[in-house]
Amino acid sequence: MTKASDLFIQCLEAEGVEYVFGVPGEENLDFLDSLSRSTQIKLILNRHEQAAGFMAATYGRHTGKAGVCLSTLGPGATNLVTAAAYAQLGGMPMMMITGQKPIKSSKQGRFQILDVVDMMRPITKFTHQIASADNIPARVREAFRLAQEEKPGAVHIEFPEDIAHEQTDSTPIPASLSRRPAADAKAVRAAVKRIESAKSPLIVIGAGGNRALTSRMLTQFVEKTGIPFATTQLGKGVIDEYNPKFVGCAALSSGDFVHRAVDAADVIINIGHDVIEKPPFFMQAGGAEVIHVSFRSAEVDAVYFPQYEVVGDIANAIWQMKEDILPQAGWDFDRMLKARAAELAHTQKSNGDLRCPIYPQYLVSQVRKAMPPDGIIALDNGVYKIWFGRSYRAFSPNTVLLDNALATMGAGLPSAMASAMVYPDRKVMAICGDGGFMMNSQEMETAVRLKLNIVVLILNDNSYGMIRWKQANMGFKDWGLTYNNPDFVKYAEAYGATGHRVTSAEGLPELLQSALNAPGVQLIEVPMDYSDNDLILNRQIKELSAAI
Repeated sequence: MTKASDLFIQCLEAEGVEYVFGVPGEENLDFLDSLSRSTQIKLILNRHEQAAGFMAATYGRHTGKAGVCLSTLGPGATNLVTAAAYAQLGGMPMMMITGQKPIKSSKQGRFQILDVVDMMRPITKFTHQIASADNIPARVREAFRLAQEEKPGAVHIEFPEDIAHEQTDSTPIPASLSRRPAADAKAVRAAVKRIESAKSPLIVIGAGGNRALTSRMLTQFVEKTGIPFATTQLGKGVIDEYNPKFVGCAALSSGDFVHRAVDAADVIINIGHDVIEKPPFFMQAGGAEVIHVSFRSAEVDAVYFPQYEVVGDIANAIWQMKEDILPQAGWDFDRMLKARAAELAHTQKSNGDLRCPIYPQYLVSQVRKAMPPDGIIALDNGVYKIWFGRSYRAFSPNTVLLDNALATMGAGLPSAMASAMVYPDRKVMAICGDGGFMMNSQEMETAVRLKLNIVVLILNDNSYGMIRWKQANMGFKDWGLTYNNPDFVKYAEAYGATGHRVTSAEGLPELLQSALNAPGVQLIEVPMDYSDNDLILNRQIKELSAAI
Protein backbone atom coordinates (compact mmCIF):
# COMPACT_ATOMS: atom_id res chain seq x y z
CA MET A 1 0.00 0.00 0.00
CA THR A 2 1.12 3.55 -0.82
CA LYS A 3 0.25 6.82 0.85
CA ALA A 4 -1.89 8.97 -1.47
CA SER A 5 0.47 11.96 -1.43
CA ASP A 6 3.40 9.66 -2.29
CA LEU A 7 1.38 8.25 -5.19
CA PHE A 8 0.59 11.78 -6.41
CA ILE A 9 4.32 12.59 -6.53
CA GLN A 10 4.99 9.30 -8.35
CA CYS A 11 2.38 10.30 -10.95
CA LEU A 12 4.07 13.69 -11.42
CA GLU A 13 7.44 11.94 -11.83
CA ALA A 14 5.90 9.62 -14.44
CA GLU A 15 4.87 12.76 -16.39
CA GLY A 16 8.47 14.01 -16.36
CA VAL A 17 7.84 16.93 -13.99
CA GLU A 18 11.02 18.78 -12.99
CA TYR A 19 9.69 21.61 -10.83
CA VAL A 20 6.74 22.45 -8.62
CA PHE A 21 6.42 26.23 -8.27
CA GLY A 22 4.35 27.46 -5.38
CA VAL A 23 3.46 28.67 -1.92
CA PRO A 24 2.38 25.71 0.24
CA GLY A 25 -0.10 25.91 3.13
CA GLU A 26 -1.08 23.60 5.95
CA GLU A 27 -3.45 21.63 3.69
CA ASN A 28 -0.46 20.72 1.47
CA LEU A 29 1.81 19.34 4.21
CA ASP A 30 1.41 15.66 3.28
CA PHE A 31 2.08 16.55 -0.36
CA LEU A 32 5.07 18.67 0.70
CA ASP A 33 6.52 15.85 2.79
CA SER A 34 6.19 13.42 -0.12
CA LEU A 35 7.74 15.95 -2.49
CA SER A 36 10.73 16.33 -0.16
CA ARG A 37 11.68 12.71 -0.89
CA SER A 38 11.54 13.04 -4.68
CA THR A 39 14.91 12.81 -6.39
CA GLN A 40 13.46 14.11 -9.67
CA ILE A 41 11.26 17.08 -8.75
CA LYS A 42 12.51 20.30 -7.15
CA LEU A 43 10.26 22.63 -5.15
CA ILE A 44 10.58 26.28 -6.19
CA LEU A 45 9.31 28.28 -3.23
CA ASN A 46 7.77 31.50 -4.50
CA ARG A 47 6.70 34.63 -2.67
CA HIS A 48 3.26 34.83 -4.30
CA GLU A 49 1.05 32.21 -5.91
CA GLN A 50 0.41 34.35 -8.98
CA ALA A 51 4.13 34.45 -9.76
CA ALA A 52 4.33 30.68 -9.25
CA GLY A 53 1.59 30.27 -11.85
CA PHE A 54 3.32 32.59 -14.30
CA MET A 55 6.54 30.60 -13.92
CA ALA A 56 4.75 27.28 -14.42
CA ALA A 57 2.96 28.59 -17.51
CA THR A 58 6.19 29.93 -19.02
CA TYR A 59 7.91 26.61 -18.35
CA GLY A 60 5.08 25.01 -20.32
CA ARG A 61 5.40 27.57 -23.10
CA HIS A 62 9.08 26.74 -23.59
CA THR A 63 8.96 22.97 -23.18
CA GLY A 64 5.50 21.89 -24.32
CA LYS A 65 5.21 19.97 -21.01
CA ALA A 66 2.77 21.14 -18.38
CA GLY A 67 4.41 23.30 -15.73
CA VAL A 68 3.15 22.55 -12.23
CA CYS A 69 2.26 25.03 -9.49
CA LEU A 70 0.97 24.58 -5.96
CA SER A 71 -1.15 26.59 -3.54
CA THR A 72 -3.23 26.06 -0.45
CA LEU A 73 -7.02 26.47 -0.36
CA GLY A 74 -9.02 29.71 -0.24
CA PRO A 75 -6.80 32.78 -0.72
CA GLY A 76 -3.92 30.71 -2.09
CA ALA A 77 -6.18 29.27 -4.76
CA THR A 78 -7.77 32.62 -5.62
CA ASN A 79 -4.27 34.04 -6.13
CA LEU A 80 -3.79 31.49 -8.94
CA VAL A 81 -6.80 32.70 -10.92
CA THR A 82 -4.93 35.30 -12.99
CA ALA A 83 -2.16 32.81 -13.78
CA ALA A 84 -4.78 30.24 -14.81
CA ALA A 85 -6.33 32.70 -17.25
CA TYR A 86 -2.84 33.67 -18.49
CA ALA A 87 -2.05 30.05 -19.35
CA GLN A 88 -5.50 29.22 -20.69
CA LEU A 89 -5.77 32.14 -23.09
CA GLY A 90 -2.09 32.05 -24.04
CA GLY A 91 -2.08 28.33 -24.89
CA MET A 92 0.50 27.38 -22.25
CA PRO A 93 0.24 23.92 -20.63
CA MET A 94 0.02 24.25 -16.84
CA MET A 95 -1.28 22.17 -13.93
CA MET A 96 -2.44 23.78 -10.70
CA ILE A 97 -2.65 21.72 -7.50
CA THR A 98 -4.59 23.29 -4.65
CA GLY A 99 -5.19 21.99 -1.14
CA GLN A 100 -8.50 21.72 0.66
CA LYS A 101 -9.83 20.99 4.15
CA PRO A 102 -10.92 17.40 4.87
CA ILE A 103 -13.95 16.52 2.77
CA LYS A 104 -15.07 13.42 4.68
CA SER A 105 -15.11 14.96 8.15
CA SER A 106 -14.21 18.55 9.07
CA LYS A 107 -14.62 20.51 12.32
CA GLN A 108 -13.83 23.96 10.89
CA GLY A 109 -17.16 24.82 9.30
CA ARG A 110 -16.64 26.97 6.20
CA PHE A 111 -13.40 28.63 7.33
CA GLN A 112 -11.37 29.50 4.17
CA ILE A 113 -13.49 27.14 2.10
CA LEU A 114 -14.51 28.17 -1.42
CA ASP A 115 -15.75 26.00 -4.25
CA VAL A 116 -12.37 26.19 -5.98
CA VAL A 117 -13.21 23.48 -8.50
CA ASP A 118 -16.20 25.44 -9.77
CA MET A 119 -14.25 28.71 -9.59
CA MET A 120 -11.63 27.28 -11.96
CA ARG A 121 -14.14 25.83 -14.43
CA PRO A 122 -14.46 28.83 -16.80
CA ILE A 123 -10.69 29.39 -17.01
CA THR A 124 -9.34 25.84 -17.34
CA LYS A 125 -9.63 22.84 -19.63
CA PHE A 126 -10.15 20.50 -16.67
CA THR A 127 -10.87 20.94 -12.96
CA HIS A 128 -11.45 18.12 -10.48
CA GLN A 129 -11.45 17.32 -6.77
CA ILE A 130 -9.69 14.09 -5.78
CA ALA A 131 -12.25 12.28 -3.61
CA SER A 132 -10.42 8.93 -3.36
CA ALA A 133 -6.75 7.99 -3.36
CA ASP A 134 -7.54 5.24 -5.87
CA ASN A 135 -8.49 7.87 -8.48
CA ILE A 136 -5.22 9.83 -8.39
CA PRO A 137 -3.45 8.09 -11.34
CA ALA A 138 -6.37 8.47 -13.76
CA ARG A 139 -7.12 12.07 -12.79
CA VAL A 140 -3.48 13.18 -12.99
CA ARG A 141 -2.91 11.46 -16.35
CA GLU A 142 -6.09 12.97 -17.79
CA ALA A 143 -5.15 16.43 -16.53
CA PHE A 144 -1.73 16.27 -18.16
CA ARG A 145 -3.19 14.91 -21.40
CA LEU A 146 -5.62 17.79 -21.65
CA ALA A 147 -3.11 20.45 -20.58
CA GLN A 148 -0.69 19.42 -23.32
CA GLU A 149 -3.18 18.60 -26.07
CA GLU A 150 -3.79 21.30 -28.71
CA LYS A 151 -4.74 23.96 -27.81
CA PRO A 152 -2.65 23.68 -24.61
CA GLY A 153 -3.92 25.35 -21.47
CA ALA A 154 -4.51 25.26 -17.73
CA VAL A 155 -5.84 22.35 -15.68
CA HIS A 156 -6.60 22.12 -11.97
CA ILE A 157 -6.69 19.37 -9.34
CA GLU A 158 -7.88 19.91 -5.76
CA PHE A 159 -6.19 17.56 -3.30
CA PRO A 160 -7.95 17.54 0.12
CA GLU A 161 -5.78 16.91 3.18
CA ASP A 162 -7.70 13.85 4.40
CA ILE A 163 -7.38 12.19 0.99
CA ALA A 164 -3.65 13.01 0.94
CA HIS A 165 -2.87 10.58 3.77
CA GLU A 166 -5.13 7.73 2.65
CA GLN A 167 -3.57 4.42 1.61
CA THR A 168 -3.99 2.89 -1.86
CA ASP A 169 -2.59 0.12 -4.03
CA SER A 170 -3.05 2.16 -7.25
CA THR A 171 -0.03 2.92 -9.46
CA PRO A 172 0.75 5.66 -12.02
CA ILE A 173 -0.74 5.37 -15.50
CA PRO A 174 1.89 5.86 -18.23
CA ALA A 175 1.20 8.24 -21.10
CA SER A 176 -0.03 6.63 -24.30
CA LEU A 177 1.64 7.02 -27.68
CA SER A 178 -0.41 9.64 -29.49
CA ARG A 179 -0.10 11.60 -32.72
CA ARG A 180 -2.28 14.42 -34.01
CA PRO A 181 -4.31 13.63 -37.14
CA ALA A 182 -2.94 14.86 -40.47
CA ALA A 183 -4.89 17.28 -42.64
CA ASP A 184 -7.00 15.82 -45.44
CA ALA A 185 -5.07 15.59 -48.73
CA LYS A 186 -8.00 17.02 -50.74
CA ALA A 187 -8.16 20.06 -48.46
CA VAL A 188 -4.42 20.57 -48.91
CA ARG A 189 -4.72 20.30 -52.71
CA ALA A 190 -7.56 22.83 -52.80
CA ALA A 191 -5.53 25.28 -50.70
CA VAL A 192 -2.45 24.83 -52.88
CA LYS A 193 -4.45 25.42 -56.09
CA ARG A 194 -5.86 28.64 -54.66
CA ILE A 195 -2.41 29.89 -53.64
CA GLU A 196 -1.01 29.09 -57.07
CA SER A 197 -3.86 31.04 -58.73
CA ALA A 198 -3.42 34.07 -56.46
CA LYS A 199 -1.89 37.34 -57.62
CA SER A 200 -0.36 38.34 -54.27
CA PRO A 201 -0.50 35.63 -51.59
CA LEU A 202 0.66 36.38 -48.03
CA ILE A 203 1.33 34.19 -44.99
CA VAL A 204 0.12 35.39 -41.56
CA ILE A 205 1.44 33.45 -38.56
CA GLY A 206 -0.56 33.44 -35.31
CA ALA A 207 -0.31 31.94 -31.85
CA GLY A 208 -1.08 28.36 -32.91
CA GLY A 209 1.81 28.40 -35.38
CA ASN A 210 4.33 28.99 -32.60
CA ARG A 211 5.61 25.42 -32.34
CA ALA A 212 9.14 24.12 -33.02
CA LEU A 213 8.28 21.73 -35.85
CA THR A 214 5.88 24.22 -37.42
CA SER A 215 8.69 26.77 -37.40
CA ARG A 216 10.95 24.49 -39.43
CA MET A 217 8.23 23.59 -41.94
CA LEU A 218 7.16 27.21 -42.43
CA THR A 219 10.75 28.31 -42.96
CA GLN A 220 11.10 25.68 -45.68
CA PHE A 221 7.76 26.74 -47.21
CA VAL A 222 8.86 30.39 -47.43
CA GLU A 223 12.27 29.40 -48.82
CA LYS A 224 10.65 27.34 -51.56
CA THR A 225 7.85 29.71 -52.53
CA GLY A 226 9.24 33.17 -51.71
CA ILE A 227 5.83 34.17 -50.31
CA PRO A 228 6.13 37.04 -47.76
CA PHE A 229 4.96 36.56 -44.20
CA ALA A 230 3.64 38.70 -41.34
CA THR A 231 3.03 37.71 -37.73
CA THR A 232 0.81 38.45 -34.80
CA GLN A 233 2.52 39.24 -31.51
CA LEU A 234 2.26 35.61 -30.37
CA GLY A 235 3.61 34.46 -33.74
CA LYS A 236 6.85 36.43 -33.44
CA GLY A 237 9.98 34.47 -34.25
CA VAL A 238 8.29 31.45 -35.79
CA ILE A 239 10.36 32.35 -38.88
CA ASP A 240 13.55 34.39 -38.55
CA GLU A 241 12.41 38.02 -38.81
CA TYR A 242 15.63 39.01 -40.56
CA ASN A 243 14.35 36.99 -43.51
CA PRO A 244 13.88 39.44 -46.43
CA LYS A 245 10.31 38.18 -46.88
CA PHE A 246 9.25 39.34 -43.39
CA VAL A 247 6.81 42.25 -43.71
CA GLY A 248 6.12 42.98 -40.04
CA CYS A 249 4.31 42.20 -36.81
CA ALA A 250 0.74 43.35 -36.19
CA ALA A 251 1.35 45.18 -32.92
CA LEU A 252 -1.19 47.95 -33.51
CA SER A 253 -4.87 47.45 -34.21
CA SER A 254 -4.86 49.06 -37.66
CA GLY A 255 -3.20 51.60 -39.93
CA ASP A 256 0.39 50.42 -39.48
CA PHE A 257 2.75 49.58 -42.35
CA VAL A 258 2.16 45.85 -41.84
CA HIS A 259 -1.57 46.39 -42.36
CA ARG A 260 -0.77 47.93 -45.76
CA ALA A 261 1.15 44.78 -46.64
CA VAL A 262 -1.83 42.65 -45.59
CA ASP A 263 -4.18 44.89 -47.61
CA ALA A 264 -2.08 44.15 -50.70
CA ALA A 265 -2.82 40.41 -50.51
CA ASP A 266 -5.62 38.74 -52.42
CA VAL A 267 -5.10 35.40 -50.64
CA ILE A 268 -4.03 35.14 -47.00
CA ILE A 269 -2.61 31.85 -45.71
CA ASN A 270 -3.55 32.18 -42.03
CA ILE A 271 -1.44 29.84 -39.90
CA GLY A 272 -2.55 29.01 -36.35
CA HIS A 273 -5.15 31.77 -36.06
CA ASP A 274 -6.38 32.19 -32.47
CA VAL A 275 -9.28 34.48 -31.62
CA ILE A 276 -7.67 35.43 -28.29
CA GLU A 277 -5.30 37.75 -30.18
CA LYS A 278 -6.23 41.11 -31.61
CA PRO A 279 -7.02 40.31 -35.27
CA PRO A 280 -4.15 41.09 -37.66
CA PHE A 281 -6.76 41.76 -40.37
CA PHE A 282 -10.52 41.96 -40.81
CA MET A 283 -12.23 40.02 -43.56
CA GLN A 284 -14.94 41.68 -45.61
CA ALA A 285 -17.14 40.63 -48.48
CA GLY A 286 -15.27 40.88 -51.77
CA GLY A 287 -11.91 41.23 -50.03
CA ALA A 288 -8.97 38.86 -49.77
CA GLU A 289 -9.79 35.17 -49.52
CA VAL A 290 -8.43 33.31 -46.49
CA ILE A 291 -7.00 29.81 -46.14
CA HIS A 292 -7.30 28.74 -42.50
CA VAL A 293 -4.53 26.30 -41.51
CA SER A 294 -4.85 25.16 -37.90
CA PHE A 295 -5.34 22.31 -35.47
CA ARG A 296 -9.04 23.09 -35.37
CA SER A 297 -11.64 24.46 -37.73
CA ALA A 298 -12.26 28.20 -37.79
CA GLU A 299 -14.48 30.03 -35.34
CA VAL A 300 -16.56 32.08 -37.76
CA ASP A 301 -17.72 35.60 -36.99
CA ALA A 302 -18.49 38.82 -38.87
CA VAL A 303 -14.81 39.56 -39.59
CA TYR A 304 -13.46 36.01 -40.00
CA PHE A 305 -15.11 33.55 -42.39
CA PRO A 306 -12.34 31.70 -44.28
CA GLN A 307 -13.14 30.23 -47.69
CA TYR A 308 -10.71 27.30 -47.30
CA GLU A 309 -9.80 25.24 -44.24
CA VAL A 310 -6.87 22.86 -43.78
CA VAL A 311 -7.50 21.26 -40.40
CA GLY A 312 -5.02 18.97 -38.65
CA ASP A 313 -1.44 18.99 -37.43
CA ILE A 314 -0.11 22.34 -38.69
CA ALA A 315 3.47 21.25 -39.30
CA ASN A 316 2.30 18.28 -41.35
CA ALA A 317 -0.17 20.45 -43.27
CA ILE A 318 2.58 22.94 -44.17
CA TRP A 319 4.86 20.07 -45.21
CA GLN A 320 2.14 18.66 -47.50
CA MET A 321 1.57 22.09 -49.01
CA LYS A 322 5.31 22.62 -49.51
CA GLU A 323 5.68 19.31 -51.32
CA ASP A 324 2.72 20.03 -53.60
CA ILE A 325 3.04 23.72 -54.44
CA LEU A 326 4.68 25.18 -57.54
CA PRO A 327 5.95 28.77 -57.15
CA GLN A 328 4.39 31.06 -59.73
CA ALA A 329 6.31 33.58 -61.83
CA GLY A 330 3.29 35.88 -61.87
CA TRP A 331 3.08 36.43 -58.11
CA ASP A 332 3.47 40.12 -57.26
CA PHE A 333 4.85 41.09 -53.84
CA ASP A 334 6.04 44.61 -54.67
CA ARG A 335 3.50 46.51 -52.57
CA MET A 336 4.04 44.27 -49.53
CA LEU A 337 7.80 44.67 -49.66
CA LYS A 338 7.45 48.41 -50.30
CA ALA A 339 5.39 48.71 -47.10
CA ARG A 340 8.09 46.87 -45.16
CA ALA A 341 10.84 49.07 -46.58
CA ALA A 342 8.86 52.17 -45.57
CA GLU A 343 8.47 50.84 -42.02
CA LEU A 344 12.19 50.15 -41.69
CA ALA A 345 13.04 53.62 -42.99
CA HIS A 346 10.59 55.24 -40.57
CA THR A 347 11.95 53.23 -37.62
CA GLN A 348 15.57 53.90 -38.52
CA LYS A 349 15.03 57.67 -38.42
CA SER A 350 14.17 57.60 -34.69
CA ASN A 351 16.50 54.82 -33.49
CA GLY A 352 19.31 57.30 -32.86
CA ASP A 353 17.35 59.67 -30.61
CA LEU A 354 19.76 60.30 -27.71
CA ARG A 355 17.44 62.26 -25.43
CA CYS A 356 17.14 61.26 -21.78
CA PRO A 357 14.69 60.18 -20.39
CA ILE A 358 15.05 57.44 -22.98
CA TYR A 359 12.76 57.24 -25.99
CA PRO A 360 11.28 53.78 -26.68
CA GLN A 361 12.54 53.41 -30.24
CA TYR A 362 16.13 53.97 -29.07
CA LEU A 363 15.67 51.51 -26.21
CA VAL A 364 14.37 48.79 -28.54
CA SER A 365 17.27 49.21 -30.96
CA GLN A 366 19.86 49.02 -28.18
CA VAL A 367 18.30 45.97 -26.52
CA ARG A 368 18.30 44.20 -29.89
CA LYS A 369 21.98 45.04 -30.40
CA ALA A 370 22.88 43.82 -26.90
CA MET A 371 20.94 40.54 -26.96
CA PRO A 372 22.43 37.54 -28.79
CA PRO A 373 20.30 35.77 -31.44
CA ASP A 374 19.15 33.10 -28.97
CA GLY A 375 18.64 35.54 -26.10
CA ILE A 376 15.17 35.70 -24.53
CA ILE A 377 13.28 38.85 -23.61
CA ALA A 378 10.20 38.49 -21.39
CA LEU A 379 7.93 41.51 -21.58
CA ASP A 380 5.45 42.58 -18.99
CA ASN A 381 2.38 44.42 -20.23
CA GLY A 382 2.59 48.11 -21.09
CA VAL A 383 2.92 50.58 -23.93
CA TYR A 384 6.53 49.47 -24.57
CA LYS A 385 5.14 46.09 -25.67
CA ILE A 386 3.89 47.75 -28.87
CA TRP A 387 7.34 49.14 -29.60
CA PHE A 388 9.04 45.79 -29.05
CA GLY A 389 6.35 43.92 -31.00
CA ARG A 390 6.82 46.21 -34.02
CA SER A 391 10.56 46.83 -34.01
CA TYR A 392 12.39 44.09 -32.11
CA ARG A 393 13.12 41.37 -34.62
CA ALA A 394 13.21 37.80 -33.34
CA PHE A 395 15.52 35.15 -34.75
CA SER A 396 13.64 32.11 -33.43
CA PRO A 397 10.46 31.03 -31.61
CA ASN A 398 9.85 32.00 -27.98
CA THR A 399 12.74 34.42 -27.79
CA VAL A 400 10.24 37.29 -27.46
CA LEU A 401 7.74 36.38 -24.75
CA LEU A 402 4.76 38.65 -25.30
CA ASP A 403 1.38 38.19 -23.70
CA ASN A 404 -1.13 39.21 -26.35
CA ALA A 405 -3.87 37.06 -24.86
CA LEU A 406 -4.74 37.97 -21.26
CA ALA A 407 -2.25 40.88 -21.46
CA THR A 408 -1.76 40.86 -17.71
CA MET A 409 0.68 42.96 -15.78
CA GLY A 410 3.07 41.29 -13.37
CA ALA A 411 4.20 38.37 -15.57
CA GLY A 412 7.44 39.79 -17.00
CA LEU A 413 9.79 39.01 -14.11
CA PRO A 414 8.42 35.50 -13.33
CA SER A 415 8.46 34.62 -17.04
CA ALA A 416 12.10 35.65 -17.31
CA MET A 417 12.94 33.59 -14.22
CA ALA A 418 11.34 30.46 -15.67
CA SER A 419 13.14 31.08 -18.97
CA ALA A 420 16.49 31.26 -17.18
CA MET A 421 15.72 27.94 -15.47
CA VAL A 422 14.80 26.19 -18.72
CA TYR A 423 17.74 27.74 -20.63
CA PRO A 424 20.51 28.47 -18.09
CA ASP A 425 23.11 29.01 -20.82
CA ARG A 426 21.17 31.72 -22.67
CA LYS A 427 20.92 35.45 -21.95
CA VAL A 428 17.56 36.36 -20.43
CA MET A 429 16.09 39.82 -19.86
CA ALA A 430 12.83 40.81 -18.16
CA ILE A 431 11.46 44.08 -19.58
CA CYS A 432 8.90 45.59 -17.24
CA GLY A 433 7.14 48.87 -16.76
CA ASP A 434 7.41 50.26 -13.26
CA GLY A 435 3.75 49.41 -12.64
CA GLY A 436 3.96 45.81 -13.80
CA PHE A 437 7.28 45.18 -12.04
CA MET A 438 5.91 46.25 -8.67
CA MET A 439 3.05 43.76 -8.95
CA ASN A 440 5.44 40.83 -8.49
CA SER A 441 8.70 42.54 -7.51
CA GLN A 442 8.96 40.33 -4.41
CA GLU A 443 10.12 37.52 -6.73
CA MET A 444 13.48 39.31 -6.90
CA GLU A 445 14.22 37.42 -3.68
CA THR A 446 13.31 34.13 -5.35
CA ALA A 447 15.55 34.91 -8.34
CA VAL A 448 18.48 35.77 -6.07
CA ARG A 449 17.92 32.66 -3.92
CA LEU A 450 17.87 30.47 -7.03
CA LYS A 451 21.10 32.13 -8.25
CA LEU A 452 19.53 32.93 -11.62
CA ASN A 453 21.39 34.98 -14.19
CA ILE A 454 18.89 37.54 -15.48
CA VAL A 455 18.74 41.23 -16.33
CA VAL A 456 15.65 43.09 -15.14
CA LEU A 457 14.95 46.27 -17.10
CA ILE A 458 12.58 48.63 -15.26
CA LEU A 459 11.10 51.24 -17.62
CA ASN A 460 10.19 54.03 -15.23
CA ASP A 461 7.72 56.75 -16.15
CA ASN A 462 5.99 56.93 -12.72
CA SER A 463 2.62 56.09 -14.23
CA TYR A 464 0.40 53.49 -15.82
CA GLY A 465 1.68 54.63 -19.20
CA MET A 466 -0.47 52.58 -21.56
CA ILE A 467 -3.71 53.80 -19.99
CA ARG A 468 -2.36 57.34 -19.77
CA TRP A 469 -1.71 57.27 -23.53
CA LYS A 470 -5.24 56.02 -24.21
CA GLN A 471 -6.60 58.68 -21.84
CA ALA A 472 -4.88 61.39 -23.87
CA ASN A 473 -6.01 59.88 -27.19
CA MET A 474 -9.62 60.00 -26.01
CA GLY A 475 -9.33 63.69 -25.12
CA PHE A 476 -9.60 63.23 -21.34
CA LYS A 477 -7.50 65.23 -18.91
CA ASP A 478 -4.33 63.65 -17.51
CA TRP A 479 -5.62 62.39 -14.16
CA GLY A 480 -5.53 59.41 -11.82
CA LEU A 481 -2.68 57.39 -13.36
CA THR A 482 0.57 58.70 -11.83
CA TYR A 483 2.38 57.58 -8.67
CA ASN A 484 5.78 57.55 -6.96
CA ASN A 485 8.29 54.71 -7.04
CA PRO A 486 10.98 53.46 -4.68
CA ASP A 487 14.66 53.95 -5.42
CA PHE A 488 14.95 50.91 -7.68
CA VAL A 489 18.74 50.64 -7.28
CA LYS A 490 18.42 50.44 -3.50
CA TYR A 491 15.41 48.16 -3.89
CA ALA A 492 17.50 45.70 -5.93
CA GLU A 493 20.33 45.84 -3.43
CA ALA A 494 17.93 45.12 -0.56
CA TYR A 495 17.20 41.74 -2.17
CA GLY A 496 20.88 40.98 -2.79
CA ALA A 497 20.73 41.89 -6.49
CA THR A 498 22.85 44.50 -8.25
CA GLY A 499 21.18 47.79 -9.16
CA HIS A 500 22.03 50.23 -11.96
CA ARG A 501 20.45 53.44 -13.23
CA VAL A 502 20.64 54.89 -16.73
CA THR A 503 21.70 58.56 -16.60
CA SER A 504 22.29 59.19 -20.31
CA ALA A 505 21.27 57.65 -23.61
CA GLU A 506 24.94 57.36 -24.57
CA GLY A 507 25.58 55.16 -21.54
CA LEU A 508 22.74 52.72 -22.21
CA PRO A 509 24.52 50.35 -24.67
CA GLU A 510 27.51 49.74 -22.40
CA LEU A 511 25.31 49.28 -19.34
CA LEU A 512 23.12 46.72 -21.12
CA GLN A 513 26.14 44.76 -22.30
CA SER A 514 27.91 44.76 -18.94
CA ALA A 515 24.75 43.67 -17.11
CA LEU A 516 24.16 40.82 -19.56
CA ASN A 517 27.73 39.61 -19.03
CA ALA A 518 27.59 39.86 -15.23
CA PRO A 519 26.43 36.94 -13.03
CA GLY A 520 23.35 37.00 -10.85
CA VAL A 521 20.33 39.31 -10.91
CA GLN A 522 21.11 42.68 -12.49
CA LEU A 523 18.43 45.40 -12.32
CA ILE A 524 18.62 48.46 -14.58
CA GLU A 525 16.29 51.41 -14.02
CA VAL A 526 15.62 53.25 -17.29
CA PRO A 527 13.82 56.62 -17.13
CA MET A 528 11.34 56.62 -20.03
CA ASP A 529 9.65 59.29 -22.12
CA TYR A 530 6.53 58.16 -24.01
CA SER A 531 5.41 61.66 -24.97
CA ASP A 532 5.81 61.00 -28.71
CA ASN A 533 3.60 57.89 -28.72
CA ASP A 534 0.65 59.66 -30.27
CA LEU A 535 2.80 61.45 -32.85
CA ILE A 536 4.68 58.35 -34.00
CA LEU A 537 2.28 55.45 -33.42
CA ASN A 538 -0.85 57.27 -34.52
CA ARG A 539 -0.35 60.28 -36.76
CA GLN A 540 3.00 59.66 -38.51
CA ILE A 541 2.45 55.98 -39.18
CA LYS A 542 -1.07 56.41 -40.52
CA GLU A 543 -0.05 59.33 -42.73
CA LEU A 544 3.00 57.56 -44.17
CA SER A 545 1.42 54.13 -44.57
CA ALA A 546 -1.67 55.58 -46.23
CA ALA A 547 0.50 56.67 -49.14
CA ILE A 548 1.63 53.10 -49.91
